[in-house]
Amino acid sequence: MTSVPSAPGPAKVVLTRVVLNQADIDRALTRIAHEILEANKGAQDLVLLGIPLRGYPLAVRLAAKIAAADPSVDAAAIVGQLDVTMFRDDLSHQPTRPPYPTQLPRTGIDNKVVVLIDDVLYSGRTIRAALDAIIDLGRPRIVRLAVLIDRGHRELPIRADHVGKNLPTASSEKVRVRLAETDSVDGSPVNEVVIEAFA
Repeated sequence: MTSVPSAPGPAKVVLTRVVLNQADIDRALTRIAHEILEANKGAQDLVLLGIPLRGYPLAVRLAAKIAAADPSVDAAAIVGQLDVTMFRDDLSHQPTRPPYPTQLPRTGIDNKVVVLIDDVLYSGRTIRAALDAIIDLGRPRIVRLAVLIDRGHRELPIRADHVGKNLPTASSEKVRVRLAETDSVDGSPVNEVVIEAFA
């Protein structure tokens, strides 16, 4: 009698390492906010579009920091959310999820300086989808990219203009950004970036 080998189970996380804590994230966002203002020579015509899920709360935080640096800025008026679900080229390989609403600032994006905000830049495919989504919505003057983490392993020629932290990783590792607006551990909100290694 021969035995049939059992199918391998899901990989187990064997090591979780915190690489940014709440204070680190706050410092990184403060620096990015000032870089955005400097690159734009102020807040004129500035729009921050966060990519769900975690890019949007990061965009809200960045807008607040920009408004703190420039009191003439209405933080709520420069933030929007850009869903890229239907523009992705890997939908057949991803778990299905309902799209998030796309919400543009009242002034729109035509002739604006649009800064796309995301949590982690990896293959570049999410940002390619975001560029396609923007083209469907209007014609910005400039599109820039700000990310909290750039972990490398690009599959497309896409580069971030503003990076909170460059984080070299193995492709087998997982980078998780946990934000109080979207995540909790044991029922408590968390603000941290961790790397998970798998067995």
